[in-house]
Amino acid sequence: MLDRIRSRAVLVAVLLAVFGAAAVPASAAGLGEPSPSASPVVQAMGGPQLGSRGVVVNHPSGSVPRVPNIQASAFVIADAGTGQVLAAKDPHGWYRPASTLKVLTAISLIPLLNPNAMVVASKQATTVSPNIVGLQAGHAYKVSDLFTALLTISANDAAMALAQAPGSLSEGMADINAEARHLQADDTVAVTPNGLDAPGQHTSAYDLALFARQGLRMPAFLKYDRTTGGLFRINKKKSVGLWNQNTLLTTYPGAIGGKIGWTSAAGATYVGMARRHGVTLIVTLLHCPALTEINAGKSLLNWGFAVDGKVEPVGTLVGARQPSRPAPIRSASTAPKADQVNRAQSVGSGPSVVVAAGFSGVVLLAVGIGVAYSRRQRARP
Repeated sequence: MLDRIRSRAVLVAVLLAVFGAAAVPASAAGLGEPSPSASPVVQAMGGPQLGSRGVVVNHPSGSVPRVPNIQASAFVIADAGTGQVLAAKDPHGWYRPASTLKVLTAISLIPLLNPNAMVVASKQATTVSPNIVGLQAGHAYKVSDLFTALLTISANDAAMALAQAPGSLSEGMADINAEARHLQADDTVAVTPNGLDAPGQHTSAYDLALFARQGLRMPAFLKYDRTTGGLFRINKKKSVGLWNQNTLLTTYPGAIGGKIGWTSAAGATYVGMARRHGVTLIVTLLHCPALTEINAGKSLLNWGFAVDGKVEPVGTLVGARQPSRPAPIRSASTAPKADQVNRAQSVGSGPSVVVAAGFSGVVLLAVGIGVAYSRRQRARP
């Protein structure tokens, strides 16, 4: 009975969150300039100071360095071990995630898919634009190889193939959104598995920090995310080179992972992780000028390592709603079913508005997420 109540509560919360995105102007739905009510929370997740839309930091008197002036609409710098948020800017504002959403896709699907299983690429997966790695329809690809392509060269086609592997794209997206709810990342609604812009899709700097913290707990995620090179076999005659777009790994001492993102509407987005002297920090940034995100992340990481333990935190990264254990691994050896529910959309520059007439579709999405969340909870203690 308690599980049913929880599942219904989650379903209502997701329905409100998703339909709420449909009711606000495009500027509030993660298009770079959030509205004054960017997140429909009464009290900010992680603490009241995190409800601020400006920079929040508790500078003590003395010689502690000031937080850097970062060109980003939102950021979070946090201690992954303690969960303490050292400083933030508009941490719960809604913004387009671009490819940083692939971190959520990975941490959601890694526990569900057998890394040695084969996924047959669908036409829908191979025609996503830009596709990046170049999957070919009808060819089978190893799940672990798809995750590596996803997190290194940010392969949009690999994201689609992985999201279809649970059975259909709608099932995969339900799993992804259910994981966001499980992690209490309630600013996030995922519409595409690759982060390509779509109406109603948004996240926050705070939620990205929750995703990164979860990824740090997953050895498989870190293995894929830290890969710096290799080959991806497209077919028997063709392979393409892989390289890691997150240059933090090769230019910043102590770097252990992260993900960059970019669309013309989202601007540059970033998740970075580094460890020094036993301290692991997470930095997240949203809506940055092009090609500035990694240097901005380095500045915040430098500041964080310098002041960690010397400044009063402005909030905390919350834990998951329930302790988790690995969910049953699903087979992914067959071609995904035709999906009639979710169609990934790549949106160019300029604003877009979620049409309120899509409410019935939102209800179906919320039901799917609720079912997926309930299924995940049954697999956990």
